[in-house]
Amino acid sequence: MLPIVDTHQHLWDLTKFRLPWTDSVPPLKRTFLTSDYLTATAGLHVVKAVYMEVDVDPAQQVAEAEYILDLCQRDDNPTVGAVISGRPASTEFAAYIERFKGNPYIKGVRQVLHGEGTPPSYCLQPTFVESVQLLGTLGMSFDLCLRPAELGDAVKLVDQCPDTQFILDHCGNADFYIVAGEGSAGSTMPHTRQGWLDDIEALAARPNVVCKISGIIARARAGDWTAGDLAPTINHCLDSFGPDRVIFGGDWPVCTLGAPYAAWINALKIVLLNRSESEQRKLLHDNAVRLYRL
Repeated sequence: MLPIVDTHQHLWDLTKFRLPWTDSVPPLKRTFLTSDYLTATAGLHVVKAVYMEVDVDPAQQVAEAEYILDLCQRDDNPTVGAVISGRPASTEFAAYIERFKGNPYIKGVRQVLHGEGTPPSYCLQPTFVESVQLLGTLGMSFDLCLRPAELGDAVKLVDQCPDTQFILDHCGNADFYIVAGEGSAGSTMPHTRQGWLDDIEALAARPNVVCKISGIIARARAGDWTAGDLAPTINHCLDSFGPDRVIFGGDWPVCTLGAPYAAWINALKIVLLNRSESEQRKLLHDNAVRLYRL
């Protein structure tokens, strides 16, 4: 069994942090700890994990970072690095992120850009762009997590930040039913099949972008999906970005909105059956070790 580095691990303790978005997602409005993650991934050979920020109340961003740094420095769990929350459009961003300069556990920053209060092209305002350029100077990455119909904004941001490493989350938030030509999951983030195909290719043409194979299973309709449904989305990303610029993300516990962690990873392995063991190992383990310096 190939080892797995999970580059998209969520954890949250609602006794410590406020996650306003969970108010509208009842299945996720509870605490999810490392012990729960270990149960979810048992037997799957997940050897390391990179924590992904969970969109806490902005006032708690520093507290969230300190919480996860403590976890990374312990040897009783698989978490070895973190992508922390940040607001690049803020004039206070530079002071915030520079406190983590040189910290070996802080790998990058993310701000979710598909929330109701975030308009299209938000990431293209000058302060935002300058902050993402600063991340490149600091040796940190930026995760792109935006509406699939707005991936063109991501292309424009990347082009202005050639020295920053970008990670495209969740296959560009594709609706895999649309990509497979099977209608839609009824998402609040609609897009067209051809638009998504073209935008993925455009992002893949930028050498400083890596694609994370993650997240798409959260859109699955219960009991109404197969590995074959996921295959067109996954294969287009793998073929566009190539074997050296793709990484795996579990997106637990958000993935459980569509399927358990084990069902997601087992479906992915079915999709990967026709690819070489070397390609599979790069996706599941080796590329993440290199990208995040693990």
